[in-house]
Amino acid sequence: MNRMSSFSCSGKKAHCLNPFLDLSRYRGEEKESRTREAIEQHVPLIYSGRLSIDNLLGEPDLLRWEGTGYVAGDIKSGSGEEGNDDQGKLKKSYALQLSLYTDILERLDLSSGRWAFIWDIHGKEVRYDFSLPQGPRTPQNWWDLYDTYRVRATDILEKTHSTRAAYSSGICKLCQWYKPCLLDLQGQHDLTLLPELGRSKRDALCAYFSTIQEFARSTLDTLVDGKKTIIPGLGLATLQKLHARAQLVSAGDQARPYLRKAVDLPPHDVEVFFDIEVDPLRDHTYLHGFVERHNQDITTERYITFFADQPTAVAERTAFAQAIAYLQKHANSKVYYYSKYERTIYRKLQTTYPDVCSVDDIEAIFSPKRAIDLYFDVVLKATEWPTRDYSLKTLAKYLGFLWRDTHPSGAASIEWFHRWVESADPTIKQRILDYNEDDCIATRVLLDGIRRLPVHWASPSCQTTHPLNENFALSTSFI
Repeated sequence: MNRMSSFSCSGKKAHCLNPFLDLSRYRGEEKESRTREAIEQHVPLIYSGRLSIDNLLGEPDLLRWEGTGYVAGDIKSGSGEEGNDDQGKLKKSYALQLSLYTDILERLDLSSGRWAFIWDIHGKEVRYDFSLPQGPRTPQNWWDLYDTYRVRATDILEKTHSTRAAYSSGICKLCQWYKPCLLDLQGQHDLTLLPELGRSKRDALCAYFSTIQEFARSTLDTLVDGKKTIIPGLGLATLQKLHARAQLVSAGDQARPYLRKAVDLPPHDVEVFFDIEVDPLRDHTYLHGFVERHNQDITTERYITFFADQPTAVAERTAFAQAIAYLQKHANSKVYYYSKYERTIYRKLQTTYPDVCSVDDIEAIFSPKRAIDLYFDVVLKATEWPTRDYSLKTLAKYLGFLWRDTHPSGAASIEWFHRWVESADPTIKQRILDYNEDDCIATRVLLDGIRRLPVHWASPSCQTTHPLNENFALSTSFI
């Protein structure tokens, strides 16, 4: 049996430390054998287990003993519920995933009930009760929905039903079928290879266009009725934006990114590029990384890091306090980060450690005058890129930047941190730091790249325009 470790739950590190069995190092049948052995011993909390029965196989993040049986749980880097305000609407994808684990437990006669849970980015445990209806307008309960999809999945495996792939930048990259599926989509020039054009929009557009190139060549005139479109669920502004995106991608090697509108990104004497690393399993923020630059001179760049060497509240608080002190010391600098994750985590850390700083201190750091979220405030609102998605890695690589690690990802960093905690191997810690520094530098590369983009406005008609080679060239000076 693997050794037991401590585990923090519900964001209450000081008050909710439970033993858990970590099986993450095992694979396949050995992982499953050890999971079943732990279940027989009624281990209170099992991390990274594996169970199977009939044609079902699941690897839940957590299996928790509830006195009469086990319930499954998953750890997510996002919210456990739909919407920005967490208004109680369960996420369909999470519900289906958890239902599978629960179905396996039931068939093995190990289930404590037809429910499961999510531990989300806020440290909140969100209960998924599968007996409840999906919503006020959807009386079908979650379990019946799962059963529908289970039957469909079985039909696909038995080749009595076929399905059509669709590209999604966040989810697809985590899938083992990512590469062959992507090759198939590329061969079909599938519309979902356009950023923000998902399966539902693709299916609506497919009545008129089957490929990106067909969409790009169209004038859209026949799809417009006054200020609306004839396509259900697709507004005129969205249609025009996606059309311009199709034209850009279709230009191939001649395509160049551009601004849909001017953006205000004036130079500052001191610019700080910010990225954090979080272990959602431990609910532990273990690294705050900053690349500091003076007068837009990359030779002045230096990497500042505050690392929580151990997964303890003391270490986390110390690193957070050091990071806050650094940001407050550089109050006149301009801070750049990518997506709302850093702000969300800092608000959470402030709640956990109110003695370090106040709510007002956090809001001051992330105020629009002080900090810019390049993803939501700039990339989504004002730019177009000839890429499949707008992730930081995709855009920075497009601009010529390369990470030092061959397989860089936030998930990999979490695994490295786990190994660091167990071994204290300095080479593992350096790998974490190198990855974080590269993320910070990639944010700087993206900022510099955006500042060089030409501005092109769409014409008043449905015809949109895009630049090709005009006034833009990739340059290693970004890096």
